[in-house]
Parts: sequence; C-alpha cells; structure tokens
Amino acid sequence: MEISALCIGLILSLGLCDLNSALALNGSEDGVKQRAGLTEDRTGAGVSTQTSSVKCKLQGTTRLPVFSMDGDYVIGGVLSIHYYMPTVKHDYATMPEPLRCTGSINTRELRFSRAMIFAIEEINNSTELLPGIKLGYHIYDACASVPVAVHVAFQLSNALDPVFYTGHNCSQSGMVMAVVGESESTSSISISRIIGPFNIPQVSYLATCACLSDKQQYPSFFRTIPSDQFRADQLAKLVKHFGWTWIGAVRSDSDYGNSGMASFLDAARKEGICVEYSESFYRTHPRSRIQKVADVIRRSTAMVVVAFTSRKDLMFLLEELSLEPSPPRQWIGTDWVTEPDLLRFSFCAGTIGFGIQKSVIPGLRDFLLDLSPSKVAASPVLTEFWEDAFNCRLGKSAAIDKRLCDGTEDIKTLRSPYTDTSQLRITNMVYKAVYAIAHAIHKAVCQETNSTTQCDKFTRIESKEVSLK
Repeated sequence: MEISALCIGLILSLGLCDLNSALALNGSEDGVKQRAGLTEDRTGAGVSTQTSSVKCKLQGTTRLPVFSMDGDYVIGGVLSIHYYMPTVKHDYATMPEPLRCTGSINTRELRFSRAMIFAIEEINNSTELLPGIKLGYHIYDACASVPVAVHVAFQLSNALDPVFYTGHNCSQSGMVMAVVGESESTSSISISRIIGPFNIPQVSYLATCACLSDKQQYPSFFRTIPSDQFRADQLAKLVKHFGWTWIGAVRSDSDYGNSGMASFLDAARKEGICVEYSESFYRTHPRSRIQKVADVIRRSTAMVVVAFTSRKDLMFLLEELSLEPSPPRQWIGTDWVTEPDLLRFSFCAGTIGFGIQKSVIPGLRDFLLDLSPSKVAASPVLTEFWEDAFNCRLGKSAAIDKRLCDGTEDIKTLRSPYTDTSQLRITNMVYKAVYAIAHAIHKAVCQETNSTTQCDKFTRIESKEVSLK
C-alpha cells in the first residue's frame, strides 16, 4: 500500500469522531449540547474546548435511510434511488445546507432496493440459513452523487450515537455488518476508501471497474459481477471476430468508463484494431460537450462504435444523436445493450455486446406488486413513486398540482422498469449480494451439530469476521 493511502487509512481509523464533527452533518447542534449538558469556551482560533466528559459529538442530525428494519444483525444498502442532487456552491462562510436528493425516481434502482428487502425477508423466513436470526436493513439513497455516498458511508461506519463520551470504546464495529452497493464504480470507490479501513465488507452488484480488484487499496470490497478487465478483452475479440479493424470509441468520463476503455484500447491494439477517435462525456457535462461527441460520431469514417458507457450516460448521447441521425452504424456495448430503452432509437438496431445473464427469482414479482395506497403511505419514497407513476397525489402530499388518487390505480397494469421482471439481470446480482453476506454471517454465528443448525443471535461479531468468511 502506498504511504499516502496508509496515511488516509490511519487518519480515518484514528479520527472518525473528529471527522464527523468537522463535517457538520446537517442541522443544529444546540439540542445535542443541551441533552449532553455541555459547556464550552471559544478559543481565539474558533476551536471549541469541552469542559464535560464528552470527547466528541455529532453536529446536526443523521441522514435517515429510505427503508429500514431493525434486526439482530443489520445489512446496509447504498443505492441511487433518485437521479440527481442539486449543485451547491459553498462560500465557506455559512453552514452548508443539508444534501438533498432531487429529480425523478430511478425506478430501476427502486426495484433493486426492494429486491434487497425481499431477499432479507426470505432469509428471515428460512429454516436453513440463519435459523432463529433476524436480519435487519438500513437502505440509503445516494442520489447518484459521490458527496452523498460519502456522507452515507461515514454514517454506516459511525453508528447513530449523537455523542461520544471519554472512556468509551471507539474501536467498536459500525452500525452494519456489511454494505450492499453502490451501482457506480466512482461512488463505490469513495465508499470503500471510508469503510475499508474499518474492515466493513462492501458487496457491489454493478461496480465493474477493474481498479476495484486491487486488494491493497480496497481490501474489503467484493462484487457479484465480473470485472471490466474480462469484458474489455471480450469486446476486443468480438470486434476482431467480425473483421472490424477501423472503429470509433466513446466512454463515460468516470472511473468505470476511463478504466474500461483504457483496457479495451490496449486489448484492441494487440488484436490489430485501429481506433479513429476516443471521446469521453458524462451526463452532467454541459450539453455542448455531448454535442461535440455526437458531431465526432457523425463526421467519422468509422462505421463501428464501441461504447464503454453507463446506461444513464449513453441515453444522453443517443438523445443528442437522434436530433440529427447519422448513417447507420454498428454499435457495440457493455451491460447497456440489454436495455429496453434502446428500442426507441432506430439507429441502434443490430447492437451487440455482452450483458449479464437473465435470471428468475421466484416470488419477487408478487412482492414488488404488493403495493397499495395504504402500504406506500408509510414511505416517502414509495409515495413519490406512486404519485409519479399514476400522476395523482395521496392524502396530504405536497404534490398539490395533481388530482387526488381515487383508489382505482392498479400497479399490476403499470408499465415501468420497477414492474419489469422479464429479465432480472442486475436485480439478481443484488439478490446474490444479500445472500453472500447472509452466508458469511451464518458461518460466523452458527454451528452444525447432529445434522441440526444452532445459531446464537447474541454472538458479538466484528465486521472483519464477516469479511474473512
């Protein structure tokens, strides 16, 4: 491990309380002071010196999970249920506003989060896996934002205690045994750098960057999906198989896209394939940047385009290309080639690539459709999903511009990525991630005796024990 990485690990390990205090996590600290009976003096440098037994405190309120249930052992989840977080400009003179998720709901990731809950409930009802043990979950919305993912990672590492007293053990494990997520490689890297030094296992279902296979940097990172290193080699061999030796390339300007494309270009060179252009873009870039990439594709002489992009990024490029379609080109891609949205773009006809195998998860569809106005009312996220899906509002909802839902709404008739269980590719990777963690906990707390399984829910285990299993 490089010295800089080691220093980061030591800082995180030794100073998490102070880091959380410095981060000023959303809100007022007055209530915490009063409850803890604190008195303080301000030094000239603006540093607070406590005169009580409190060693450090959480400034503000914690970030609440979108779905949660208590259990003997808790699994964390970090998914991008909303698409965006508004851009905030900091003046470093006033307390920053709390990070808020905005934009429409990503119904695909909502399905992933519900699949995670389904898997946990299935395990809790099992007589073979963790019998007598109740798994809980704390699932957070990262809003497709690295700052929010980092915020959540600190919270998952640090538990929810508002104050920390002198003499308490700061080396205890965090609030979760392991974390499922995130879908994007960049966010997964950020999360892993925070929870890794505490040996909290992280199991991603979609982060494929080959860089995450480096166990020196990411010792507690695991995944249920193959690394991009294998995919890059496969794509190069596929291009060579069809005799395409003059191609163009586009990629997401992210850890996933840049690392994956670098591996592909190296593999393509070894196969004797020439690349006319290699362009990068990201969905939050100015439209002019995406227009430039579209124009390069239109003007190019290469009739084959290899796209190492995320599904969300590619849709922005395809929308731009559809405004002035170029001559038909052969598109070659990664996981996005299985997306139904591609059918909207006629110039993508004939696209080929490598995707995750389709799967069947018995019982999941019924679980996803088991929603009604009374059931979604307890969850702000499910309420938002219901109101967006049926263009109506429930009860005292803030969506006053919509008609009241009249009870005729039927989720079984809804056409949405949330209800689409025809393929269950990445959803199955989420399902597998939960089961992988459950099996690790089972090995740590259960004993096989005389063909029976005995599990002790009072066994105290550290997160690192789950990693080692």
